[in-house]
Amino acid sequence: MNPEFVPPRGFVPRDAAVLIPIVERSNATVLMTRRTMQLRKHAGQIAFPGGKIDPTDSSAAAAALREAQEEIGLDPRLVEPIGRLDPYIAGTGYRIIAIVARVAPEYRLVLNPDEVDAAFEVPLSFLMSPQNHQTITREFDGVRHLLYEMPYDEHHIWGVTAGIVRGLYERLYQ
Repeated sequence: MNPEFVPPRGFVPRDAAVLIPIVERSNATVLMTRRTMQLRKHAGQIAFPGGKIDPTDSSAAAAALREAQEEIGLDPRLVEPIGRLDPYIAGTGYRIIAIVARVAPEYRLVLNPDEVDAAFEVPLSFLMSPQNHQTITREFDGVRHLLYEMPYDEHHIWGVTAGIVRGLYERLYQ
């Protein structure tokens, strides 16, 4: 989205992984979270479960599954990873690997109140409709960036999360 963005000299991205949990319903949905307002970074934002890849994680998929279990209590036995997207380089210095996975609809969540204050499902058809992919500009550290946003009900999906959704759309439809 921002081809003029040049990482600072000596920039070394930190690896992270997120799970794109697609719930197997008659009309598939994507499970998303809203981060708590008490967090130092990205408070209140809509996100996929995920985080840093730890040295003990055997893969990006293992990290995404571990983080989903820690953040929202998603039982990994109900999750089947089916693919991954190209890395998403975030302006925050993370190289994010998005793991696409099927999730059995009978899942039950236990939210970690230190990280997540809500979990909800968004129809996959909504997220995969390009007319719902709006662009906005935001300024970070004096630099204007073009970002995607996808307002859904009372949820404001934007930034990295919307960029990853757009990456999934482009992988599937372009």
